[in-house]
Amino acid sequence: MPDTHFEPFVHLVDLAPDRALIAWGGFWFRRDAPDGSWQVVGDDELGELDRGRTGSIGARSEPYGSAVVEVFDRSGDVVAEARTDTGNHVWVDGLSPDTGYGYRIRVDGLPWAEGPRMDWGPVERGGLDLRPGDRAYDLRFRTHPAPGVAVPLDFAVLGDYGIGVLTDTGSGRRQRQVADVLHRLTEEPGVRLVITVGDNVYPSAGTRGSQGSGAQDSDWYGSFYQPYRYVLSRVPVYPTVGNHDTSDAESSDDREQIRDNFHTDARFTPEVAGPRASVDPGMFYRFGFGADVEFVCIDTSLSRDLATEHFFEDPRHEEFLEQAFPDDGGAGRRWRFPFSHHPAYCAGPHHGNTEPMVEHLVPLFARAGVRAAFAGHEHNFQLARVDGIDYFVSGAGGKLREDPPEDFGPAGTVAWGAQVHLLLARVDGNTLTVTPLTAVTADGATAPMTPRAPDGAAVEVPFVVRHDR
Repeated sequence: MPDTHFEPFVHLVDLAPDRALIAWGGFWFRRDAPDGSWQVVGDDELGELDRGRTGSIGARSEPYGSAVVEVFDRSGDVVAEARTDTGNHVWVDGLSPDTGYGYRIRVDGLPWAEGPRMDWGPVERGGLDLRPGDRAYDLRFRTHPAPGVAVPLDFAVLGDYGIGVLTDTGSGRRQRQVADVLHRLTEEPGVRLVITVGDNVYPSAGTRGSQGSGAQDSDWYGSFYQPYRYVLSRVPVYPTVGNHDTSDAESSDDREQIRDNFHTDARFTPEVAGPRASVDPGMFYRFGFGADVEFVCIDTSLSRDLATEHFFEDPRHEEFLEQAFPDDGGAGRRWRFPFSHHPAYCAGPHHGNTEPMVEHLVPLFARAGVRAAFAGHEHNFQLARVDGIDYFVSGAGGKLREDPPEDFGPAGTVAWGAQVHLLLARVDGNTLTVTPLTAVTADGATAPMTPRAPDGAAVEVPFVVRHDR
């Protein structure tokens, strides 16, 4: 009989001023290879180890038992709790805005994911494998501020990152490098949330019984849950859909798995979010942070079975877009941040401007006072500046294309760089600063990228955007 191991995970899915969505789950591993290495057990084989189980983690996973989540304040007093025996996630209500809390999970009376964890990393014999790590979960969070209160915000932007870290490849090392940056930012005070700009999971190797396309929970272990493990227990992630998350670029459409693992039905549907969401077809939603900031997720993937080329062109989303980008010049929200996978403006080398976005969306951005937008898709860093709006492309969270762009003029490019990275953005009053970060140095500091202008000159960071309202 092969050795088996179950590794529990914790996921802080979402936050609001007065509540938190907390989830838990885990992954089974089996060791029966000749070299004694562990393999993640695919969803189709879970029933052999845990009768009746078809999912490891996510909104639709079968319950692991009767669970209680307790949230406690800085003095250790429990201030809120929620219970369930029908799933592996709960909303915990009754919290205070912009307040720090700790939390714990018990399943069938036992602590969930307590103590040092088993993580994926280098082993003595060479290569990567599951091995005892030196980290334990530090389960705490800070609620979002009340809607009418202006609070500075640090957030991260991560795109085209879901390469997978189970095998020791160049792309896997790049994803781990950027994941280290994100973990470092989470340890520092200030980073409150992450937005993704698509391609959350690429085809990857290393999972039993799966092609690694992203269609199973087990595919997400090496591409999402393990690389960002301790971030996911502390700050919420707000996703958008990329072409590799759909059938645009792969044989499988992973939208159902995105709905499951990001718990989108509990967060981004009209039933729970009202006019702040529009789905089926596609995934569009918006959410605020305090008085000054609102993020707007736009689904720019191809709508192969519809009359329009892109989901955002479908008439069913017209009302959402009209409300998300009102004709107020930014009077309603000082900072509105559209985020999507495809960029409106891009100098290449592989992708150019997305003309339907320029035609249909850019005028909405302009009338609503948008000053900055975020996208991915091209596997490098770019900043285009067109008609008073800064368009950031951050598509190298794991994937990387080192060839230089060629179409700087049509894209309005002012800076670019060919290094893996994420973006650290800070909003404080009427100022936005954006810094591409590439690595964590030996002394624990985060290393910024040195972008180049189209003429090759070095460009200083951070980039500064100001709002005159």
